[in-house]
Amino acid sequence: MSVLRVGNASGFYGDRFDAWREMLDGGELDVLTGDYLAELTMLILGRDRMRDPSLGYAKTFLRQLEGVLGTARERGVTLVTNAGGLNPAGLADAVRSLAARLGLDVRVGYVEGDALQRPDALTANAYLGAFGIAACLDAGADVVVTGRVTDASLAVGPAIARFGWTRDDLDALAGATVAGHLIECGAQVTGGNFSFFTELPDGGRRPGFPIAELHPDGSCVLTKHPGTGGAVTVETVTAQLLYEVGGPDYLGPDVVTRLDTVRLDQEGPDRVRVTGVRGTPPPDTLKVGVNNLGGFRNSMTFVLCGLDVPAKAALVRSQIEESVGTEGLEFTLARTDHPDVGDTEAASALLHVHLRDGDRSRAGRAFSAAAVELALASYPGCTLTTLPGDATPYGVFTADTIAQDAVEHVAVLPSGERVPVPPPTVTSGLQGAPLQHEALTGGPSLHATRRGPLGELVGARSGDKGGDANLGVWARTDTTWAWLRGWLTVERLAELLPETAPLPVERYELPNLRAVNFVIRGLLGQGVAASTRFDPQAKALGELLRSRVVDLPAEVSA
Repeated sequence: MSVLRVGNASGFYGDRFDAWREMLDGGELDVLTGDYLAELTMLILGRDRMRDPSLGYAKTFLRQLEGVLGTARERGVTLVTNAGGLNPAGLADAVRSLAARLGLDVRVGYVEGDALQRPDALTANAYLGAFGIAACLDAGADVVVTGRVTDASLAVGPAIARFGWTRDDLDALAGATVAGHLIECGAQVTGGNFSFFTELPDGGRRPGFPIAELHPDGSCVLTKHPGTGGAVTVETVTAQLLYEVGGPDYLGPDVVTRLDTVRLDQEGPDRVRVTGVRGTPPPDTLKVGVNNLGGFRNSMTFVLCGLDVPAKAALVRSQIEESVGTEGLEFTLARTDHPDVGDTEAASALLHVHLRDGDRSRAGRAFSAAAVELALASYPGCTLTTLPGDATPYGVFTADTIAQDAVEHVAVLPSGERVPVPPPTVTSGLQGAPLQHEALTGGPSLHATRRGPLGELVGARSGDKGGDANLGVWARTDTTWAWLRGWLTVERLAELLPETAPLPVERYELPNLRAVNFVIRGLLGQGVAASTRFDPQAKALGELLRSRVVDLPAEVSA
């Protein structure tokens, strides 16, 4: 067949439970994938496995599979998932047991080799590529389970198996990588978390899950099952393409994908054609995600109502510091209060107090009890939104690299045969960030301006990568793009989002998408699990930027 229809039914551990059933019942598919892993998920699975060595995989997947495995086999749909997490062999065994209990003949393969032995780490996993998945499919697997592969590999592997690509087919691999990146986050490409959600046919209430129709040259059409919610448009696809990326060189274990070559065209209702993608040899190293337990933390939140909010916050701070000491304390005052209003909530600010420490007892009841003890002995109107509780452990994520040839990438076929997956023989040595793009000057003259939210003219999508955040901004028209690329500099970003000002910020342009992407180093500290930031994964950073009122070009309408 000339087209491979790859759907996705999970974008994270906790996504819509019924999506597997919806996708299998909704229309024709060849492959159905499920992405369960994120940096935080690996930490969660690591803690699971500390309690029970037989765990370490996404247990939800098994419950979902029980209701759909028979349907998948009846319809000839192959299932590929990274739900194996830290224990792909364990999940593969569990799938076989489930199939036997259901009276089904299911051939299960799995991929391993990503787990690295590091005594100083809770988890350490290399991001493997797609050729191990392809080897399992070539051997007739009906279900393929992996550990930590790149998210896009779940779609690239089936394409390799279907079209017979080799490591030399760099453009095709790059095209499939883009397809995989687009569907990996489930409904996020079909209108989920979309800046202009009010324009969607169903107002964004229940977007359907995506499908990539892959072709032998690596091009694809993004679509969804008929009758499902949301939409597939150039803009919804652009938004997902900008999610959690860096520069134009999108590094992967099998290919470096040039995001600045991607072209998007609306082919029809809910159909966006993705073409022109070019690839270059992959780097000679693999990314390694490392999770460690960083200590213990606890949080209490005080409500500060009415007058003298800064003075009330200062009083709490001095009292807490006197009780537990200053080390590891963090105070964040959220000025959610409004003057001269008639209800308590609207008149109140929130003071969040966080404590992180290696000593569980200090971060636990000693801290939360000290906060509660202030209830009758602090500022007027003192009240808290949190009950006293014990400390909880938190994790620290770091990214590392390892040579591709130092990892034993293995495909375990349905027969039980273990097939080594050799690393690429041609690599680029490309590891660092590409050249940044300074904002261009000398664009069209747009002297007349009007005040308005930036989001009237642009969309945005933001997310996390370890301790860093990315913020992609796209213009809706060519005229807006001509203005945006000269106006939205690193310096202006610092004015609009002051928390970025002291941090290293990289700026990249993707003209084919009419987009600018910023990488903000260190915004999230030691990663999501350790962050005390109000928006720990930077998911709302783009919407914060869009809400800022700026001088917009008067001749460009919303």
